[in-house]
Amino acid sequence: MSETAIAAPKGLYLETFGCQMNVSDSEKIVSLLSDLGYRPVTDPALADLILLNTCSVRAKAESKVYDYLGRHRLRKLKNSRLIIGVGGCVAQQEGERLLKRVPYLDLVFGTHSLHLLPELVRGAERGERRSATEFIDTETRLNLFPQAADTGGITRFVTIMQGCDNFCSYCVVPYVRGREISRRSAEILGEIREMAGRGAREITLLGQNVNSYGLKSPDELHFADLLREIAAMDDIQRLRFTTSHPRDISPELIACFAELPKLCGHIHLPAQSGSDAILERMNRGYGREEYLATVTSLRKARPGLAVTGDIIIGFPGESEADFEATLSLLEEVRYADLFSFVYSERPETAAAGYSGQLSRGVKQQRLERLQRRQHEITGEICEALVGTVQRVLIEGVSRRGDQLTGRSDANRIVNVPGDASLIGQLVDVTICQSHPNSLLGELSREG
Repeated sequence: MSETAIAAPKGLYLETFGCQMNVSDSEKIVSLLSDLGYRPVTDPALADLILLNTCSVRAKAESKVYDYLGRHRLRKLKNSRLIIGVGGCVAQQEGERLLKRVPYLDLVFGTHSLHLLPELVRGAERGERRSATEFIDTETRLNLFPQAADTGGITRFVTIMQGCDNFCSYCVVPYVRGREISRRSAEILGEIREMAGRGAREITLLGQNVNSYGLKSPDELHFADLLREIAAMDDIQRLRFTTSHPRDISPELIACFAELPKLCGHIHLPAQSGSDAILERMNRGYGREEYLATVTSLRKARPGLAVTGDIIIGFPGESEADFEATLSLLEEVRYADLFSFVYSERPETAAAGYSGQLSRGVKQQRLERLQRRQHEITGEICEALVGTVQRVLIEGVSRRGDQLTGRSDANRIVNVPGDASLIGQLVDVTICQSHPNSLLGELSREG
């Protein structure tokens, strides 16, 4: 045996809840902990460290966290050396209260504390229980955007800002993600160049409200300028972003859809309601007609633009007429896909104290009506694509293993028979069949 023993790798089991921002944060968590000898495992029974990267936007997502913690309790009882931690939005919201509520929990790290995670884990290995949920100010924002080790990949997420200043009356994001802070553009562009050098061909820019990127920094690029800089990179073939607040869609951003072929023909534009009265109570900062005018302008700039969105059903005070206005919004916009949820009270938000709270039965019945109609619209949109030729970036092998898979310009999953040598390439695909969650095609002769 050698004099210098090589430490065996330790298992990291990481569960991620919520948005793409959390998915991106989880990539950074894996990277940050690799220097401590932790390697990802897919079975919690093999883990030395279990982390939950959480979401608190909806009550159901938060309650799921406590359910998962309960499942891991028995593992902790059997293995006292097992470390269990909670990060993300629930951690930011609850902080020290989590440690008190869950006695077998070892560490809590908030949305601004990823850079502290290695220190917290080292402390937990020594038997310390700690919580870190302080917000970072703009002067120390480098710590807010740690980079994940670039392991390659055709499509990559890049965080460009965090937080939100809009304070919609139902939304907990400003309280758990903090106020808007934009990452420096030089750092963003440098990270994307590195990703491109490792094979990335599509970049998705992430933020709670990407449209407001740079607006609080006089010396920085604004969002449209940042898009143009990225689109000018030779190796980047496609560019996407999420999420957009309708109030902050600028004429310059709309022009990008007309002038930048690399910017994909899809936008996620949450309306939340089709009723002016409800939009006002939500503090969204726009009305129904303004929202529709924005959609019209975007589709004029990019004909055929696919729009996806979010809708909250059963907001306090929502009447049947308000709900019907939301249903009619679906008909006017014709969303390609829609994320819809019943309203749930969130701590610290203004709407939690509103009168006119609806019963669960009313909310659920309305949600089902809306989702049925949206399912029909999505099916109609997908069926209309049969026989058309779509430009698809091949990302890898499909789940079935006998086809390639990628996404169309409009962000629709497309499966196609083909050789693995096509991975990373843009190809023309003739759509042959429409399925609820994907399209099936064949390579076009021109592809």
